[in-house]
Amino acid sequence: MNAKALLSKYIRNSERVFGEIRQLEGPKVPNRDRIAEVVEYAKRYLSDAKYYGEKQQYETGLVSVAYCEGMLDALRLLGLVTFTWPETKSKT
Repeated sequence: MNAKALLSKYIRNSERVFGEIRQLEGPKVPNRDRIAEVVEYAKRYLSDAKYYGEKQQYETGLVSVAYCEGMLDALRLLGLVTFTWPETKSKT
């Protein structure tokens, strides 16, 4: 898969996650405003990825969307938000 196709795929996946992401409740959840702030940073990285895609700078777009996904994964792994990434089909 080339960089353009990968960028398009990762942007779609991230947009889907932003449609379903939810902050978790409970005593272990720190300042909810800080979590929302990190989510907003991730959205900015997604916006950057789209911008670079439009400029045909696909590799730079991939870096931006990777930052977006990393921030979202970190929040999920810390148990602060919930969402699922779309299933990927492996080629065998």
